[in-house]
Amino acid sequence: MNFAVGYKPLLGDLNTMDNLEKQLICPICLEMFTKPVVILPCQHNLCRKCANDVFQASNPLWLSRGSTTVSSGGRFRCPSCRHEVILDRHGVYGLQRNLLVENIIDIYKQESSRPIHTKMEQQLMCEEHGEEKINIYCLTCETPTCSMCKVFGAHKDCEVAPLQNVYQQQKTELSDGIAMLVAGNDRIQAMISRLEEICKTIEDNGRQQKKLLCRKFDALCSVLEERKKELLLCITREQDEKLGHVRALCRQHGDHLEGAAKLVETCIQSMEEQQMAAFLQHAKELITKMTDTAKASNMERPVPGYENMDHFIISTEDVSDMLRTIDFQQVSQGDDNQEVYQVAEEEVEAQQSTDAQVQ
Repeated sequence: MNFAVGYKPLLGDLNTMDNLEKQLICPICLEMFTKPVVILPCQHNLCRKCANDVFQASNPLWLSRGSTTVSSGGRFRCPSCRHEVILDRHGVYGLQRNLLVENIIDIYKQESSRPIHTKMEQQLMCEEHGEEKINIYCLTCETPTCSMCKVFGAHKDCEVAPLQNVYQQQKTELSDGIAMLVAGNDRIQAMISRLEEICKTIEDNGRQQKKLLCRKFDALCSVLEERKKELLLCITREQDEKLGHVRALCRQHGDHLEGAAKLVETCIQSMEEQQMAAFLQHAKELITKMTDTAKASNMERPVPGYENMDHFIISTEDVSDMLRTIDFQQVSQGDDNQEVYQVAEEEVEAQQSTDAQVQ
C-alpha cells in the first residue's frame, strides 16, 4: 500500500496525560513532584524537600545538613504506607534519587507545554485511488487502507474496521502497557534492593561462620592447621559461589530494568505521534515488545533461605587421631551451631586442663 501526504487537523488526546499526571503527584505537597525526587525503601516517591520536612518534623533535634556536628541519623514514616524509614547521618540526602520518575516528569512537562489545537496531522492519501483518504484499517493484512481498496482493490475480500476505532483501541493498549511496565519496573527495583540485602547477608553469615571456625581451630594443636585451611576454603568457595550467583541475578534484573525503562521512553514518544496511520504502523510492534518484556520480568530469583550458611559446623568429639577427617555437620538451625560450639570449646578446655595436670 502506497501513501501520499495530505493534511487534516486533529485534537490532542488529554485522557492519557491526565492519568499520567495523577501518578506524578507528591502525597505531601499534593503537587507534581519537584526534582530531585527520592525513592524510599518501601518504593514510594517523595520530593526531597517534602521528605526533609517530614523528617525534620519527626526528628526536631536532628541537626541540619550544613552543621559541623556529626549526627547519628533518624527515622520517619512513609506518608503513603506508614512504613518506617531509617536514615543514616546524611538524612534524606542519603536516599536514592528516582531518575526514571524525574525523566517522566520532564517528558510530561514538554508535552503539556505544547499547543493542543494548533497541531495538524498529515493525512495519508491512497496513491492507488487518487484523492481517496486512508480512512479504514484492514484487520486481515494489519495495515491502513482506503474505502476504494476495500470495494474494488486488493482488500476487497478482507475484514476491515474504521481507522479511528483501531487507532483508539491500540493507543489504549499502548497506554495500559506503559502503566504495566512502570509498575513492573517498581517491582524489579524492589527485587534489586532485596538482592543487595541478600548479598550483604551472605557476606555477614560467611564472616560469622569463618570467625567461629577460626575460634575453634585456634584452640586445637598444630596438627589441625592444614585441615583448617581446607575447611575455610569450603566456606569461601560456597560464599563466593552464592555471591556470584546472586550478583549475576542482580545484573540480570538491572539489565532488564534498563531495557524496560528505554522501552517506556520509546512508547511515550510513540504516543506523541498524531498521525493515526503512522502511529498504527509501529503500535502493534511496540505492544508486542511490551507484552514480551512484561512476561520476561518473572526472572529467576534465589530460593528462600539461599543466603543461609549455618550448615558449616564441626564436631570435636572424636579422638585426636581422627582430627584430620573433620568435616562440617549438616544442621537445620543456627542455634544448634552455637550449642555445638559451646560443647566443643568445653571439651577442648577440659582436654587442655588434663594435659597440664599430666605434665
